[in-house]
Amino acid sequence: VTPAAEASTLDLAGLPDLLGFHLRLAHVAIYRDFMTALSDLDLTQKQCATLQLVGANPGVSQVDIAATLGTDRATMMAMVDRLEERGLVVRSRSLVDRRRRELHLTPEGQIVLRKAETAIQRHEARFTSRLTKSQLENLITALRTIHRQA
Repeated sequence: VTPAAEASTLDLAGLPDLLGFHLRLAHVAIYRDFMTALSDLDLTQKQCATLQLVGANPGVSQVDIAATLGTDRATMMAMVDRLEERGLVVRSRSLVDRRRRELHLTPEGQIVLRKAETAIQRHEARFTSRLTKSQLENLITALRTIHRQA
């Protein structure tokens, strides 16, 4: 008996009735697919989101990105360090507020971001194609309700 077949015989008790159980299973499926889709680029989900936010908001601060992604400042600084070491972003002091560190994509960062966005579109399509437009809109609305109130 394979481990997957063995697991299917488990009594799941009340787990199938729990929202968190289904969110976790969905998260794991999406996370694994995302990591596979971007494996050639060697980017985590948060690194990719950081590149997307920097690309859309040149000069954005690390603090603003950390707040948007729900990441603490120390974690964000370490992540930006890694992206900077790879030559994907550069940090500079703001000319307006010398305490502020602004982020910009490098030319290499722009190339990697374009490749990532293409891979993400394919990744997203693998999941969104399973839902009708109405189901997808309702799901996103419901998930926003959950995370905005958390």
